Amino acid sequence: MAMLWKFMRVARYSKTALPPKVRGILVHSRHSSSSKSVPSDFAASTPCSNTVELLGKSYPQDDYSNVTEKILSKVGKNLHNKKHHPLWLIKEQVKDHFYKQYIGRRGTPLFSVYDGLSPVVTVQQNFDSLLIPQNHASRKKEDNYYLNRDHMLRAHTSAHQWDLIHSGLDAFLAVGDVYRRDTIDNTHYPVFHQMEGVRLFSCHELFSNIKDVESFQLFEQGHRTAHKQECHTMEAVRLVEFNLKQVLTKLMTHIFGDGLQVRWVDCSFPFTHPSFEMEINFQGEWLEVLGCGVMEQQLVNSAGAQDKIGWAFGLGLERLAMILYDIPDIRLFWSEDERFLKQFIVPHICQKIKFQPLSRYPPLINDISFWLPSETYSKNDFYELARTIGGDLIEKVVLLDEFTHPNTSLYSLHFIT
Repeated sequence: MAMLWKFMRVARYSKTALPPKVRGILVHSRHSSSSKSVPSDFAASTPCSNTVELLGKSYPQDDYSNVTEKILSKVGKNLHNKKHHPLWLIKEQVKDHFYKQYIGRRGTPLFSVYDGLSPVVTVQQNFDSLLIPQNHASRKKEDNYYLNRDHMLRAHTSAHQWDLIHSGLDAFLAVGDVYRRDTIDNTHYPVFHQMEGVRLFSCHELFSNIKDVESFQLFEQGHRTAHKQECHTMEAVRLVEFNLKQVLTKLMTHIFGDGLQVRWVDCSFPFTHPSFEMEINFQGEWLEVLGCGVMEQQLVNSAGAQDKIGWAFGLGLERLAMILYDIPDIRLFWSEDERFLKQFIVPHICQKIKFQPLSRYPPLINDISFWLPSETYSKNDFYELARTIGGDLIEKVVLLDEFTHPNTSLYSLHFIT
């Protein structure tokens, strides 16, 4: 997709901030295997400037409140649950694969699926339950959408891991919309959709196919290395890692076809160790499609599953759909244009589809400059302003250069879009 380029200079001056105007939804129970989706026609009110009413529940605003009406208008759309939407097709393909491939002892699907969990979570759910340190960069206000210091729009579906494990589940998929303040281009959007997968094993389950199973253990008092946690035996970690990679390789082969080349890249996440990113070779190019790893035992223990070890993965539905259907711009998933949506009305969820481009808007060139305060400004503040005003017509915003005036110390940034 051709990019429209405009030149824009932004410098710092005014401390005036847009007042938060927030609408939203109410958290509901997670323990049903068929959670109700949040309706798209939700309502909220702000009886006073310091309170947000979210479907009957009040959230007091504070210095962390930064959710805009533009973002909250996306809450409840549930694109992943709209029949024949490309994200729904991807979700259904993954769900169908797990249902058919992994059967429990009673002949029912081993994995339960939760695709209607509320995106409003606590900071504890989103960060603390996942062992994310207080000073971790991912907690920054400029990177997240906070209702207040205690509540936020989830930044990942991992926010539900602890609760679902604590409810007694040991194999599940959680699907939903997630929210992150980010740059503006064809691969980033402040709202996207993730799928979380978790599988826990008891000692008997993990070593069931090995002779003399009684001689093997899940846990030991050892040392943390690059390959294992201090509490895990090497035998247990190797089997969990093997199972994880086998499950994900089968999944990607199911989606993209036989003969798929896969490679694993070592990485780091606060809630798994060891951790990996999965890359696939698609049409001659290596593409990262998901992150995964052996779950931190501290997280598993705190959720009440002290006698089990497990793996977790997280993948982006948009990422898979863009690769599989050759969709060039992430913003197209929010299109209500029938020319886009009709392309995905197919008789079978696994039918091959190649996106046919739509006509584009004519380019509009602007040169804009204004001052912003140096002590509070972040690039994501400007991106949020651009999204609020220009919506999805703005294809890309790039920081070109920075300048500090030698006499006044005023600081300016040069963006192109």
